[in-house]
Amino acid sequence: MPRSKKGKRGPGKSGGRNGVKGESGASDDDLASEQMSHYSSTSENASALEDATAAEVVDELTAQEESDDKLKQSIEDLTDKSAKTRQAALESLRQAFSSRVLYDFLTERRITVADSLERCLKKGGGEEQAAAATLFVLLCVQLGGGDEAEECFKMLRPLFSAILIDRGASVSARQSCARALGMCCYVSAAEDGEDLVRSMGQLEAVFMSSYPNREGALPAAKPGHPALFGAALQAWALLVTLCPTKVVLLCPLSHLPKLQACLESSDVNYRIAVGETIALLVELGRDIDEDFEVEDSVGLCVSLKGLATDSNKHRAKNDRRKQRSIFREVLHYIENEDFQEEKIRFGVEGIYIDSWVRRRMYDAFKDLLESGVRHHLQFNCLLRDIFGLGAPLILDAAVKANKISRFEKHLFNSAAFKARTKLRNKVRDKRADVM
Repeated sequence: MPRSKKGKRGPGKSGGRNGVKGESGASDDDLASEQMSHYSSTSENASALEDATAAEVVDELTAQEESDDKLKQSIEDLTDKSAKTRQAALESLRQAFSSRVLYDFLTERRITVADSLERCLKKGGGEEQAAAATLFVLLCVQLGGGDEAEECFKMLRPLFSAILIDRGASVSARQSCARALGMCCYVSAAEDGEDLVRSMGQLEAVFMSSYPNREGALPAAKPGHPALFGAALQAWALLVTLCPTKVVLLCPLSHLPKLQACLESSDVNYRIAVGETIALLVELGRDIDEDFEVEDSVGLCVSLKGLATDSNKHRAKNDRRKQRSIFREVLHYIENEDFQEEKIRFGVEGIYIDSWVRRRMYDAFKDLLESGVRHHLQFNCLLRDIFGLGAPLILDAAVKANKISRFEKHLFNSAAFKARTKLRNKVRDKRADVM
C-alpha cells in the first residue's frame, strides 16, 4: 500500500523538535481569535455584572416595600374583630420589631399602634393582653426611649398597673405587664422620679407576696405565681439600678433577709431570680459603701453553697445544672467580690458583662429581643447609649455596601472551575504520556 502523505513535511513547517508539533503551535489567526473572544467575554461579564447589581438594588427596594406593606397590614389587623387575627398580627409585629430597627417607619405611626394596643389590653383575653404588653415594650425600644416613647407610655401605664394588681386577671398577662412596667419606665421615664417610685412600689407589692409569713413559712405557691413573682422581682431590680444612693442603701436592709428566705422556694427559676437579685443588691451596696456588710452573711453563704451543690434527683437535670452554675457565681461574688466576666460579640464590636448590674440590663433586653438583641446592639441608638457604645459604626454600612453579590460569586466560581478543569486536563495528558 502506498504511504500516507500526512507524514511528509516541507522544510520550515516543522512545529517542534524532531518535526513534532508542540502545544504552542497555534497559528496567529487562532491566537487573535482567542484573544478577541476573551475580550468579548470580559466585556459581556462586566455588562452582566452591572445589570446584576442594578437588579439587586431593585430587588432590595421591592423587598423593602413588601415588608412595609406587611407591617401596615399587621397594624390594621390589630383592630380586627377576630381575636385569632389580632393574635397573629401581634406575633407578626413582635417578630419584626425584635429583629429590625424600624424607627423611621414607626415614628409617624406610634399613636396608631399605641391606640390599637390599648384596645387589645382592654378587651382582649389573657394571651392577647400578654402579647400586647410585650409588643408595647418593643415599640418603646424602637422609638429610642425619647419623648415619643414617654408620650405612649403615659397612655398605657395606668392599664399596666391595673392588670398587674388585678388578682382576677390572667397570670401570663400580669407577668407581661410587670415586665412592661419595669422596662418602659427604664427606657422612657427614667428621669421622672415619681413614675420610678410608683412603679417600684407596685412591683414590690407583687413579689413581696412570696415572702415568708410571720411564722417564717413560705406561702403555698399557686400555679404560675412563681413566674409572676420572678418577673416582678427582675423588673424591680432593673429599676433599682436607676435609684439615688439613699434609696439603694435602704433596699438591701429591707429586702435581703426576706429574699434569703425565698431561696427555699420550690420553683427553680424563681430561686435563680432571687439569687441574682441578692448579688445585685450586695454589689450596689458595696459600690456605695466600702464597709457594707450583709446581715447574717454566714447563713446566706450556707444557703448559697447548698444550692450551688444541689443534687436532688427529684429535680430536672437541666434545672440542677442551671441552678448550680448561677449559684456558684453568686456565692463566689458574695465571698470574694469577684465577678465572672463575659463578652458579648456582635459584628466587629462587643460589650463586656463585668458586673451584676450590667448582667441585669443585658438579660432584660435579651429576654425581650431574643435572637435580635445583637442586631439592636449594632444599630439601635437606645441600646448603644445604654451600654456606652456611641453612635452606630459607619464601617458596618460600608462593609454591607461592598459585599460581594451573588452574581459576582457565580462568576468567580465559574472562573475557578474552568481553571481547575484545565489544570486537571494537563495532568491527565502527562499521565497518559507516561503510560
